[in-house]
Amino acid sequence: MRVLAIDFGSARIGLALSDPTGTLARPLPFLPAKGDVKLAREIAALADKEQAERILLGLPRHMNGTLGEAAAKVQAFATALGAATQIPIQLVDERLTTVQASRQLHEAGRDARAQRGRIDSEAAAVLLQGWLDARA
Repeated sequence: MRVLAIDFGSARIGLALSDPTGTLARPLPFLPAKGDVKLAREIAALADKEQAERILLGLPRHMNGTLGEAAAKVQAFATALGAATQIPIQLVDERLTTVQASRQLHEAGRDARAQRGRIDSEAAAVLLQGWLDARA
């Protein structure tokens, strides 16, 4: 089962896609943030093109588990995305995914700050790989 993951940010939208077997996640090029409706249509078209059967949308939570302003923006986007596609959308806790993605880029010898666009999609891949591993 192919799954598309989204790391929703205010400047960039990180994306990752699983392989057809639903085993491995790989980052995709990020999208610039734009209006929710336009972005939702673009992501819905990508999900259709890639034959995704599920969309994971990272839900930012505070470390104590509560939701804040960023989570409200993600929830609003989930509504817009739901109107643009019939593919099931699942909100997934994304705490620490960016930290882990930054660490992985650093360990690979890359400067995460210099690759800001890449870190968003790496965070989406971390989110997706964690979800895939939990299902295995």
